[in-house]
Amino acid sequence: MSAPYFFRTPIRYMRWAAHEKPAIYYSCIVGALGPVVLAVVPPLRHRFGDLDRPQIPLTYPIPPGPRKVPEGYDD
Repeated sequence: MSAPYFFRTPIRYMRWAAHEKPAIYYSCIVGALGPVVLAVVPPLRHRFGDLDRPQIPLTYPIPPGPRKVPEGYDD
């Protein structure tokens, strides 16, 4: 049993796949770039000044002092 065609001549196989099955070929290329983007983009964002946004508050801020009772809504 011989080795698969891809492992004997990978460049030639990739050229064939780019012409004959471009959707599968380019989706594999974009998928392979995903981990690279995860490692490269965040440091570049920080270098260009795009800092992380402040965290969204999870509670309502309680104002200091006694609560003002609304007037004019008596039954």
